[in-house]
Amino acid sequence: MATLLAAQRQSLVIERLRTDGAVRVSELTRELAVSEMTVRRDLDQLAARGLCRKVHGGACLAPSTAEEPGFAAKSGAELAAKQAIGRAAAALVRPGQSVGISGGTTSYWVAVELARRAARDQITVVTNSLPAAEALAGQAPAQVILTGGTPTPSQALVGPVAEASLARFHLDWLFLGVHGLDPQAGLTTPNLAEAATNQAFMAAARATAVTADASKWGVTALAQIAPLSRIAGLVSDGPPPPGAATAARRHHIDLTIAKD
Repeated sequence: MATLLAAQRQSLVIERLRTDGAVRVSELTRELAVSEMTVRRDLDQLAARGLCRKVHGGACLAPSTAEEPGFAAKSGAELAAKQAIGRAAAALVRPGQSVGISGGTTSYWVAVELARRAARDQITVVTNSLPAAEALAGQAPAQVILTGGTPTPSQALVGPVAEASLARFHLDWLFLGVHGLDPQAGLTTPNLAEAATNQAFMAAARATAVTADASKWGVTALAQIAPLSRIAGLVSDGPPPPGAATAARRHHIDLTIAKD
């Protein structure tokens, strides 16, 4: 690739962000044929203009607090990380346990992993995620229960019907997908109805583990689901930033780092 001007590089980075939702420094270094320092300087300038938000190892779009991308739009971003998180989260489940899986593209991969062993290990899954239910479908004699409700753009069923259904269950685990994680704002989502349904999901579970890649740290969406103190575990592809790590230790949150 011919040497590009800074404005040309940054234009390409913005295009990647709009397409994929996130970028990694290592990938941009290779694709743009420049040094890591140059890529980081470009990301600093884009972040200063409010066009992206820097995260560990790269950057993601700076979202609106009320914007809710659809499932398809989010599913390709940080795909390898989400798959690794799914494997690590599913490994926490023991045979015979009951598991809740919320909506979200990261928690979807927990369902994909559990589908491989749900029937053999007699795992019962309750989910409000249409893609997660589809991943688990046909794994007889595994028991898969889909809540009712009204679908969101992320294909999660929410609202009073979903909440009434969840009130009847007692789950060993809930694997919860979130839009953002922040020490002050806690777990957040841009969808008010989804926040209420996820609160009902948490109330039904003995323990909640958030499944979120590192790009979710520092993101604050419109509605709070719960403070960080309400979760027992976090499964991610990298350690939290220093301030968040301190909060996680203070609240005795078990951290599981997924490996690609």
